[in-house]
Amino acid sequence: MTGAHDLTGDAARHRPWPLCRRCCGIALDMGSARTRVWIAGKGTVVDVPTVTFPGAGAVHPVQRGTIVDTPGCSRMLQRLLGNRLPRFTRPMVIVTTPVLDGVAYRSRARAAVEVLRPRSVLTVPRARCIALAADADMSRPLVVVDIGAHLTEVVLLCDGAVTDAHRTALGTGDLDEATTPEQIVEAVVAMLTAIRRHDRTALTAGALRRGILVAGGGALRPEITYPLTARLKAALRVVPAPHTAAVRGAAGFLQAAHAHPSARAVLPPVAQPY
Repeated sequence: MTGAHDLTGDAARHRPWPLCRRCCGIALDMGSARTRVWIAGKGTVVDVPTVTFPGAGAVHPVQRGTIVDTPGCSRMLQRLLGNRLPRFTRPMVIVTTPVLDGVAYRSRARAAVEVLRPRSVLTVPRARCIALAADADMSRPLVVVDIGAHLTEVVLLCDGAVTDAHRTALGTGDLDEATTPEQIVEAVVAMLTAIRRHDRTALTAGALRRGILVAGGGALRPEITYPLTARLKAALRVVPAPHTAAVRGAAGFLQAAHAHPSARAVLPPVAQPY
């Protein structure tokens, strides 16, 4: 921070992440189409296609929300970040995950980032990251629609926790003569209808009255958002810079984790037996 050295109160609590090896942090969003990385003190420094080149051709290690090539992800991260981190650093890493990813995705993601020698690795659902990037009030019910390149998720959050979620292996990267925007619209409507049908409370109705939070590349496609508004009869709230919402939200979680007392606490020495 420039121009201010004696910070007190709120200003002191919101100072930028310090530039030191011990405090290094990385927010990572590995999508099927693109990988985005935020590094503490530097901002979003990587926004590239999720692809590796182990031989003559290109390989996509993440496909439709599934890590299919863990060593490939490790090679990609080493290539992208190996020269961007201070030597001998042990970063804290926050990784966004699809909501319905299961244990397999989280374990593969943790294995992939081991190439960065992390001090700790935390996984956070993309929907929560998107809500944080939008500065949404997560104490109230919230519907998040994430329309990515090859995966679309509809998630109901309550108090920041995932209450219900549905996904379809379809996204803007599939649009061609055979796959139309209307098919994505129909998929989102069907998933939200399923959430409303399973909800025996008023959570979904309350979330719809607030408006639906939309992120991903599909949030900038009027041929998708306009029909959705008409079909759902609910307002759509597009997250600012929807392509990078997930990694920016992960960066927010990273900042919060860094500020937590447990992240800076010094462990007491182990008692020696007599």
